[in-house]
Amino acid sequence: MDDTRNFNRVRLCGQMLTEPVLSHVNHGETFCRFSLAVNRLSGQTDVLPIIVSRHLLGQTPAVPGDALCVTGQLRSFNNKSGVGSRLVISVFAQSLTPCSGEPFNQIQLSGIVCKAPTLRRTPLGRSICDVILAVNRRYGRADYLPCIAWGLVAQQAGAMRVGERLTLEGRVQSRTYAKNTGTSTEQRTAYEVSVMHLASLEDFAPSAAGACPDTLLPY
Repeated sequence: MDDTRNFNRVRLCGQMLTEPVLSHVNHGETFCRFSLAVNRLSGQTDVLPIIVSRHLLGQTPAVPGDALCVTGQLRSFNNKSGVGSRLVISVFAQSLTPCSGEPFNQIQLSGIVCKAPTLRRTPLGRSICDVILAVNRRYGRADYLPCIAWGLVAQQAGAMRVGERLTLEGRVQSRTYAKNTGTSTEQRTAYEVSVMHLASLEDFAPSAAGACPDTLLPY
């Protein structure tokens, strides 16, 4: 797969909800995790997990309640512990700055459809489609990102085949659901890309100024 055709760009502006806590250490680099709340126009709020290096966090000290702009990539991690979600999704911050503007939530992705899309209809007859998109990183790694589309966009996505390239723009959203563990029911949170529209590579062609570098690996 040609990595130059794959891109993964996220930009969020929201409110820091939690104090950063230790996430993990990788290749001698310490990474922290905190939650960022981004309000939607509908009044709902997406609460998103942010992974950031301690070095970058030290350059922009922040406390819960501060407004922050985060740019980076949406990353996946295969959780083999048996506890919680199997596919762990988070936003890997590559820049962190204070902000004073309106809430903002945008993601641009281009990758390969790696599982047959699931197209269905809601009880009210609206089309909805689930897609898993594989977006290559450097060093032979890839992120497997769940995407959901509605209406006409869902129909377009549902017609795609495994191995085809999908380029899209949307937002990163959080969604709570009930998980039956066999002995009890747990409330869990899923993270996915809500697709606004499909696009071509030319629409979102990365530039030298806008492309996100892939120099630090969070996992």
